[in-house]
Amino acid sequence: MNNLCVLIMAAGKGTRMKSAAPKVLHKVLDRPIIDYVIRNVLSVGINPENIGVLVGSGGELVQAHLQQEFPDVKILWQHEQLGTGHAVKSAFEWWQSYENLIVLNGDLPLMTSESLKELISCVDKNDCTVITFEAKNPAAYGRIIRKKNSVSIVEFKDASPEQREIHEVNAGCYAFKVKSLSQVINSITNNNSQHEYYITDALALMNEKNFATGAFIMPEEEMQGVNTQSELAEVSRVMREKILSHWLAEGVNILAPESVYIGVDVELAPDVIIMPNVQIWGQSKVGEGSVIGSGSILTNAKIGRNVKIIAYAVIENSELKDNSKAGPFCYIREHSCLESRAFAGKFVELKNSRIGENSKVPHLSYMGDATLGHDVNIGAGSITCNYDGEHKNKTFIGNNCFIGSDTMFVAPVELEDGAATAAGSVITQAVPANSLGVGRARQKNIADWSLRNHNLHHHKEEK
Repeated sequence: MNNLCVLIMAAGKGTRMKSAAPKVLHKVLDRPIIDYVIRNVLSVGINPENIGVLVGSGGELVQAHLQQEFPDVKILWQHEQLGTGHAVKSAFEWWQSYENLIVLNGDLPLMTSESLKELISCVDKNDCTVITFEAKNPAAYGRIIRKKNSVSIVEFKDASPEQREIHEVNAGCYAFKVKSLSQVINSITNNNSQHEYYITDALALMNEKNFATGAFIMPEEEMQGVNTQSELAEVSRVMREKILSHWLAEGVNILAPESVYIGVDVELAPDVIIMPNVQIWGQSKVGEGSVIGSGSILTNAKIGRNVKIIAYAVIENSELKDNSKAGPFCYIREHSCLESRAFAGKFVELKNSRIGENSKVPHLSYMGDATLGHDVNIGAGSITCNYDGEHKNKTFIGNNCFIGSDTMFVAPVELEDGAATAAGSVITQAVPANSLGVGRARQKNIADWSLRNHNLHHHKEEK
């Protein structure tokens, strides 16, 4: 498809969004609107070099995002927003070397690859093909007037009562033969109430020259643009329901679909069970037979087979391997890992830590920048003191270690295999293999303290 290029229009201000953010960077579920459009174009075999994104208002932010996510896509600029015709003309130096040009709006996240493939298959049949849809409520859309060898667009304000009854409307997207578009693009004027240059005038100019013009009908849902926060919410709802329907058909057990959110890039295996009020985002993957408990939020999480996430777990950029267990109320983040049969329990936070096979951090503990071997038991209230004000330091705990409750590990520190700590210890030095580390002050009992304290308190009250 090297003879075809796709221009994505993303230069508008999106005034009706009432937001400082560029419209195309607003998110549908967990990805910006523009990502859906570009990924759809890429999915049908268009090379990224053949995709141009026209940016303008807030363009620096859009450009920065695209350079990170789609570095090979061409960034084009419309420094003044003077209408759609001006926008297409602004990219002339880029598209004029191709044979065919498709112009798409940057706010069409619901367009499918199947529809786009159909459009591409007929792109060279006309000098200009207008993308249209049958609107249930055509409202103020421009109406499509079909003739034997041409189509034209009549704006609502200029339409007759009979024309206003037409439900086929202009979607604002087009396919052009570049040679033909080049002959009319400079003839578009701004003699209108808005003093803007409209790409719809290219169609009228082509009809004047008896060029072949036609229309390609898309499903209405796929042409649903985003101009307001309300429309963004509606598009997000449609996308969410499509994703949920897909996974239900693939054998995923979603107990309350109306309360669950799943991102577009998530991968779920059959027989995964998803409880109510779960969110799964990013590049998360969940293996067969795993249970995601109520209230849990997973982002870029890799979950193995038969993992049990009890409830209200937040897991970010981390991995839970086969048969491991987490929750309730735990936070696992920054490339942490629960190895097979490991457990992170209630009110536990793991940060950049690896918990070895069959090891347990059951409750009320923080393991930061720590590596635990297999069959380790961490007592309640234990903490790795990993930050010294300048550096994050490591804690290494060997295999078969037993950590007493309320142990503080002042990193960097290491416990060798079989070591243990006494409850309430502050461990500042290495503990050798099979040894007990005790780091607490010797207990001192003061005889009759309670009696003396009670008598003193009673004496003060009498005064």
